[in-house]
Amino acid sequence: MKRIALFCPIAATVSVFLSGGIAISAPSSVPQPGTGEKRLTRFPGLGNHSRKITTAHPEAQRYFDQGLNFLFAFNHDEAIRSFQQAAAIDPDCAMAYWGIAISCGPHINFPMVLPDRAKTASDALVKATALAPNGTPAEKAMIDALGKRYADPQPENRRPLDEAYVTAMRSVWEQYPQDGDIGALFAESLMDLRPWDLYTTDGKPQPETPEILSVLESVLKTTPRHPLALHLYIHAVEAGPNPQKAKVAAAGLRKLLPGLGHMVHMPSHIDVRLGDWQQAVAANESAIATDRTYTRVAKKQDFYRVYKAHNYHMLAFAASMQGDSKRAIGAIRNLVNDMPIQWRRENPAFADGYLAMPVEVLMRFGRWQEILKEPEPDAIYPIARTLRHAGRGVAFGATNKMAAALAEQKAFRAAADRCPKDAFIGNNSAANIFAVVDALLEGELKLRQGKTDAGLQSLRKAVAAEDQLRYDEPPDWFYPTRHALGAALLQADHAAEAEAVYRADLKRWPENGWSLYGLESSLKKQGKKAEAAQVNVRYRKVWRHSDLTLTTSCLCLADKSAR
Repeated sequence: MKRIALFCPIAATVSVFLSGGIAISAPSSVPQPGTGEKRLTRFPGLGNHSRKITTAHPEAQRYFDQGLNFLFAFNHDEAIRSFQQAAAIDPDCAMAYWGIAISCGPHINFPMVLPDRAKTASDALVKATALAPNGTPAEKAMIDALGKRYADPQPENRRPLDEAYVTAMRSVWEQYPQDGDIGALFAESLMDLRPWDLYTTDGKPQPETPEILSVLESVLKTTPRHPLALHLYIHAVEAGPNPQKAKVAAAGLRKLLPGLGHMVHMPSHIDVRLGDWQQAVAANESAIATDRTYTRVAKKQDFYRVYKAHNYHMLAFAASMQGDSKRAIGAIRNLVNDMPIQWRRENPAFADGYLAMPVEVLMRFGRWQEILKEPEPDAIYPIARTLRHAGRGVAFGATNKMAAALAEQKAFRAAADRCPKDAFIGNNSAANIFAVVDALLEGELKLRQGKTDAGLQSLRKAVAAEDQLRYDEPPDWFYPTRHALGAALLQADHAAEAEAVYRADLKRWPENGWSLYGLESSLKKQGKKAEAAQVNVRYRKVWRHSDLTLTTSCLCLADKSAR
């Protein structure tokens, strides 16, 4: 998903947050018993997962379980509030304070701990540690291990703390190999050492990845419906060469926690890797509906806005791959509209990447006049301003206004040069995304000028640049550059090379309608009629959800593309 690095995904997170990125409120202090504080909501649809803790208060147990399931679903702010409520009900419950502390920690979508969170965690750990002797040996082991994760004051480089926590959790897992919660939390601690970086760009596992997979597979063998293990297993394999390994996990999670929007969404990470586009659409529409229900009750969103936006983004991507322009454009418009204008201005580093997305989706569907009507974003959104110039360059080129297209290309390059060097779009630097877009725009304009060889060379450069981008889901550049290269190769009567390009794209994005159409066209041009007919069956199956008729896999290169 889009971590807060849009704006941040990882090393850039710190600079984004310390220079006006998304504002995340500190959790409230741990409520004290007898204060008369209004009880938190008990949320429905959180599944049946429970961890029996040491408490004499059934209501404290229920709020602890609610917090645990929110924690497993990456809604850390709501988890903290639930654990705080458990502590208010039973101030002698060590695990309630453990829950507060662990929920304040780093995770793969925000791999840092802000100072106020570190203080909250440390204060909670003091209470948990003091109460730990009253609990079970496993509870004491979990609390002691978590103590390795924090320091007060927090050091500038927290990597040694994260590594110490991993070592401690490995030991706890070795002591309790049948405890699914401990195993899943240990696996998560390993993933936090390398957020969204479990595989190289060519699909080879990073050093921590085999142990992560082994631990999660062990948990799922004994506890096949463990929410966190299912969640993490999807993340642990999605970027690798065998995403189908998580198909069972995705199926298991699909309806397990119907009240947790992010968990409802999560199977779509595997759906899109396997080409189950309609299933991905359905998952994200369900997640969006679930979050609407949740946010009617829970008004304070904090970091969870990231996950809500992510559902719309994934919906737009999945819908686009099966040609459903109405659904894709509607989703991306709703993503932007769901972010209040005042909130965007208060959090420009977060909002910037998302505000660029409408132009990307409109480019996908050849909506040239709509692109040209898009207002210029404010100067506080440099990524969106830069990519708007690129979109306008493509739109002018596609409508045969070459002078205007070249002017926008020049403006795009100037804006890209001015963009902050530490700006990120998802998991990738803005500079690396701009390199893809620059080559793509250059290629399309060269082709429009009749410079076929130069145009093809630039499009091949765009593909090579895209292949070097770090994994993200959806990808940080919205539509595959191979769709443009394949279309250009077909126009130049290089059908065999076009076939290879489309097959490569289908390996990355199985059963996407654009490349199926292009593959069928390339096979027909080579006289491979029987094979083309087989591909046509696949294409029609995917494209039955479409609201447009294709004549090319890249509408910017269509002969009649002024729309």
